[in-house]
Amino acid sequence: MTTVEFCGLKLAHPVINGSGTYDAIAARRVFGDELLERFPFAAFVSKTVTLQERDGNPPPRLWELAGGLINSIGLPNKGLEGYLAHDLPELARLPVPLIVNVMGSSRDQVAELLSAFGDRPEVAALELNVSCPNVHTGLTMGADPGEITGLLGRVRPLTAKPLIVKLTPNATDVPAVARAAQDAGADALSLINTLRGMAFDPRTGQPWLGGVTGGVSGPAVRAVALAQVHAVAQAVDVPIVGMGGVGRGLDALDLMRAGATLVAVGTESFRDPGAGNRIASELEALLANSLV
Repeated sequence: MTTVEFCGLKLAHPVINGSGTYDAIAARRVFGDELLERFPFAAFVSKTVTLQERDGNPPPRLWELAGGLINSIGLPNKGLEGYLAHDLPELARLPVPLIVNVMGSSRDQVAELLSAFGDRPEVAALELNVSCPNVHTGLTMGADPGEITGLLGRVRPLTAKPLIVKLTPNATDVPAVARAAQDAGADALSLINTLRGMAFDPRTGQPWLGGVTGGVSGPAVRAVALAQVHAVAQAVDVPIVGMGGVGRGLDALDLMRAGATLVAVGTESFRDPGAGNRIASELEALLANSLV
């Protein structure tokens, strides 16, 4: 399989996971060392780490759609201290580069998170989730070019590691935000994150999800992902991680045609824990047949 260079990282193939969609620690408990021998992704992106521990949203947390899922997980995690003590040593054993996803609600919070990982040898790169509202302005950091410029101006000097900015699809002008992120020092961009949606319990007529609304993912968002990746690819020069409804090699190829360098798998891994390897093999066959 052809290797891929991404932000100075040499990857075995172009398929990685979407943050929060694959629990590598739990998977190793189930599959043992076989997981390390047949790990499904060329790099592993951690679940989002926040400064403080989070329990996440109340259940129910998932609603199955005909074309995917709505999730209202709510970013449960051990917080920075717990992640460093418990998760990081386990994830450092994986046979692929580790990309840590972080999120804060202020520039200072994000700065503290990036500083904590900036010199950690276990961490190959950082992914910054900018879908959180800034507590000082009320603006979603990733929906406003000025917000993203100010955020990266504050945190970019804190680490020499590659910094990937995960864009929100819920912005008026996603390419403008992407350009602002690139100009402020982002090494790469990833998109799309989930789209906001909700579902009602047919028996009670009340919202099904404990968090009322959640993020729509899976095949239902694939066309949106293609359009946004294509638009952003026309606006920036940095590499792009494309995601949204990838369930087979052709879906991955379409995102690469739209401008992605890497492709991330999310919802499909819930159905097939080995989907990453399968999709990478299907993609390699398509590329070998020059279907580009």
